[in-house]
Amino acid sequence: MSSTDTYKKQHKPRSAFNTRTEYLEHELQVMAPRRWRPNLPFRDYRFEFEDWVPAMAATIGKIVMVAAVVGAFAAPLGLSPEFVVENSRFELLIAALLFVVLVSGFLNPTANLAGTHGPLIPLIPLIVASGGHPMALGVLIGVFGFILGITKGGSLLAKLTSNGVCGGLLLYLGFIGITSQISKLFAWAESFDMAYIAFVIIISTILMYAWLEHMKLRWLAIPLGSVLAGVIAYALGAPFEFSTEPGIPNMNPAYWWGEDTGWQLGLPSFEHFVAVAPFAVLAVAMWSPDFLGHRVFQELSYPPKTERVLMNIDDTMVSTAARQTVGSLLGGGNLSSSWGTYIVPAAIARRPIAAGAVLTGLLCVIAAIWGYPMDLAIWQPVLSVALVVGVFLPLLEAGMQMTREGKTTQSAAIVIFSSALVNPVFGWSLTVLLDNLGLIGCKERGKTLGHTGRWIIPGLTFGILCAVMTGIGMFPGIPPLLSAFQH
Repeated sequence: MSSTDTYKKQHKPRSAFNTRTEYLEHELQVMAPRRWRPNLPFRDYRFEFEDWVPAMAATIGKIVMVAAVVGAFAAPLGLSPEFVVENSRFELLIAALLFVVLVSGFLNPTANLAGTHGPLIPLIPLIVASGGHPMALGVLIGVFGFILGITKGGSLLAKLTSNGVCGGLLLYLGFIGITSQISKLFAWAESFDMAYIAFVIIISTILMYAWLEHMKLRWLAIPLGSVLAGVIAYALGAPFEFSTEPGIPNMNPAYWWGEDTGWQLGLPSFEHFVAVAPFAVLAVAMWSPDFLGHRVFQELSYPPKTERVLMNIDDTMVSTAARQTVGSLLGGGNLSSSWGTYIVPAAIARRPIAAGAVLTGLLCVIAAIWGYPMDLAIWQPVLSVALVVGVFLPLLEAGMQMTREGKTTQSAAIVIFSSALVNPVFGWSLTVLLDNLGLIGCKERGKTLGHTGRWIIPGLTFGILCAVMTGIGMFPGIPPLLSAFQH
């Protein structure tokens, strides 16, 4: 295909194909996104009704995850639930207007949307207890992420990760995610003594997902599952009410970083940056396996000859780092990463990044200003089912698909085992080192990587991450090294 051929010339109407799947696959094959240049609707891509699926899933996931991050900061700082809602609405507008639409929708459609860093949420209380400041943490994550992106460190680490390691990582994340959401759903139902509602919702979701798989309509799982869960819960008597009223959050950064307003912390000092540095290193280290998993899921879901529309790991790191820095400076509390609740449903629906990104931005703006959709998105049955069928079940399926051949199961088993011991970052970095050395997995693969790819880069990565995790106390049974120095 000539480089002078454009998407507009090669596009064919739906009527030219026997099935809609063939049409969507042809769209992916003829697109040629322009990197860091304007990409325009109808010239470079089109909108299809399938784009609403990742947009809806991403909006639901975004509301929930941002609220979780801000809430994790707010609790130890003694800030009110009203602050959490207000800052979450502010973050939705920042993400939608400045980055989702502008970057992924128009300037670089191979950069995935910048979402929320979920695995870092459990560490936030420790960050605050260590004297951390949300702005200091966000800015350092942005700086470190930008360095990794422009040096192409993210794509290099992705190349050094075998199918077995990546498949095991997807299996672990998928299984942990599903069991977590089931536990949360039962805890929610038990809180008002109607645990059977959770059971009915889960059974109904399983049957719905199986039927969608049979009908090859799996891309409908998120909207259909969310509606099904909400209707069943409400019909069986689960309590629900709208409480977030329409309005625009405070858009003044001086308000958010005031001494007596917003976060009530003022601007960070040098000591705040020192306190959060280890956590910022760990946060950016978590990006590589996260971003890799998202790109691999695209590769498994897309047809052949679609390399040009696949997510670019390094560009995604650069845009995520920029979004993190700007959001933190303006007053937001979100911690950014690749947007999983967007890219996974988009890949299932066989849609590229750009069109759904524009719709995601639109829905985020509507949710932030209208207010009421935020209540619905964070209602436990809607939230849990959307995450299970839209993210975690597909991750499980992709992981199984990647570990079916050769000796990939050895690497997959080790990464699951070591992730369960500490966390996925430890599991990924350790297994990449063992796998590339040829101790597990395919022995021949390591011989093709050279000394740099075989042990120098994996060894340095593993050593640095272990030092950081030891310092902040992430190894079970080992006290934080930093606290020993502080005392």
